[in-house]
Amino acid sequence: MGAWKWLVLSICVGVMMVELGTAKSSKSKICDKDWECKGSVYCCNDTISDFFQVYQFENLFAKRNAPTAHAVGFWDYQAFILASTDFQPLGFGTTGGKQMQMREVAAFLGHVGSKTSCGYSVATGGPFAWGLCYNHELSPSQSYCDPNYIYPCTPGAEYYGRGAIPIYWNYNYGKIGEGLKINLLDNPEYIEQNATLAFQAAMWVWMNPPKKNQPSPHDVFVGNWKPTKNDTLSKRLPGFGATMNLLYGDQVCGQGFVDSMNNIISHYQYYLDLMGVGRQYSGENLDCAEQVPFNPSSTKSSS
Repeated sequence: MGAWKWLVLSICVGVMMVELGTAKSSKSKICDKDWECKGSVYCCNDTISDFFQVYQFENLFAKRNAPTAHAVGFWDYQAFILASTDFQPLGFGTTGGKQMQMREVAAFLGHVGSKTSCGYSVATGGPFAWGLCYNHELSPSQSYCDPNYIYPCTPGAEYYGRGAIPIYWNYNYGKIGEGLKINLLDNPEYIEQNATLAFQAAMWVWMNPPKKNQPSPHDVFVGNWKPTKNDTLSKRLPGFGATMNLLYGDQVCGQGFVDSMNNIISHYQYYLDLMGVGRQYSGENLDCAEQVPFNPSSTKSSS
């Protein structure tokens, strides 16, 4: 065989090897990180306990076990981490680089802290040290029973606010329970009896869209979501602001810089500081002051 034919053959073989290597490398690597994160591409990143440890949880929720708190002894770090093991393989706290992972945990807990706080402006330790003060609504203003044929109210069950990102209404208990494979429609009280379940329910809400063809709070925060033209015209853009829009709609968003919105943002930024990230990395589109709600208040939201 002539030198020219050898050269052509060598080039062909080389191209085939490169293509095989590319095909092999295009298959995503699946990783396991002990018990905390298994069988996912996201488990190749740090797990939450790698960058968020017990002392940080205690710093963020410093007053949750104070004598005046209403859920003393209920919430703890172990329950949070155990709950997260169902969601870390899906990208919760494991998406992107370490800074994004820490930011997402701070964002999620910012919602949790603000919605379960009994802090006020001159409270000991400051107004943001009192997250996880509650695990359920103390004085329900209504029954929260809606005539829903998919998730009908169970006689005797009460669907008032419970959990880390409080759940209201029978259809939300039904939907979240279905997602977690736990019968919360018949047993909504489970949420205020088990801290791990309470965190799991909140994480399920964070990781799932409120409606079909909408993003999840997780997706809008970590950058998985691409806004449509209508979203852009409605000033709905990726960032922390859109997480508030998806979770609370016009209870918080589209009303200017109201206290209810500012309080959630302040918890998020306070937690970023305590976790060592710094509020300067809060991200773009931090607020939802001018955003049109994804789901107007005529459609009840999950919290």
